[in-house]
Amino acid sequence: MEVGTGKYKYELIENFAKLPEGETFGVISRVTTDSRNRLYVFQRKDPAVLIFDRDGKFVHSWGSGEFKRAHGFKIVGDLAYVTDQTDNVAMIYTLEGTLIKQLGTRGQHSDTGCEDWHNLPLRAAGPFNHPTELMPGPSGDLYVTDGYRNSRVHRFTKDGELIQSWGQPGKSAPGEFHLPHSMAISPEGTLYVSDRANARVQVFTPEGKFIGMWTGMGGANDMARDENGIFYLCEQATPTSKHGISVRDGNGAVLARWETPPTHGMGIDASGNIYAGVTSGGRVNKYLRMH
Repeated sequence: MEVGTGKYKYELIENFAKLPEGETFGVISRVTTDSRNRLYVFQRKDPAVLIFDRDGKFVHSWGSGEFKRAHGFKIVGDLAYVTDQTDNVAMIYTLEGTLIKQLGTRGQHSDTGCEDWHNLPLRAAGPFNHPTELMPGPSGDLYVTDGYRNSRVHRFTKDGELIQSWGQPGKSAPGEFHLPHSMAISPEGTLYVSDRANARVQVFTPEGKFIGMWTGMGGANDMARDENGIFYLCEQATPTSKHGISVRDGNGAVLARWETPPTHGMGIDASGNIYAGVTSGGRVNKYLRMH
């Protein structure tokens, strides 16, 4: 099946990632690729990290017993930037599964007055309360979206010292968040933050100054940026749109969009192919870029 439009057309390859015989996926939280175009699947099941070659063949795994609720998993510079949502930590791993750094204390939550992430937190607080994503900026600073029970972005030094936090619970004004869920960072350090429950993307300087926002979309579960400055979002359904993947330019304008099953994690590779972790039925679909 062919999807997309214009320069962004893809061939759908269903069930691309092949598990060993008899194995099934848990809930897939994130999918992404490394510099060798190997595919990483972060699932809510042991082992949490599954690795596949560029043909979708299972290679190996790691992370058994290490995560209470898998959430964020981004690869930058061939290091894995990971969050455990309910255990409340953000971590950096080697691609072989060795822990390099941990931000936060396991099981220790900041006080936002929120016990149910469907509701807005009563107040913003420090790190962390159900963090969603960790990524490095080009300066080496580390950014964490936080998250299901907080409404903030935290900025740390590369050594893990907190520099600043920004954001408040809210539904409309710039800098207000309801579930900051994912992010992409440009080579200049500009942050593009998925404000999921508000169905928008907010754009900030590396120091947290608001630049602008994209609206008119589903709530972005995950997002990625390619080397040409093109953005890829997997979006939740809204009253006016269905679950889908969108391709957008640097201003957020839609270049292509197509309907998908519900997808929580989505990644791209160096060839412009898209990988989608389908949450129902547990599978990874590949969208092969047609040139």
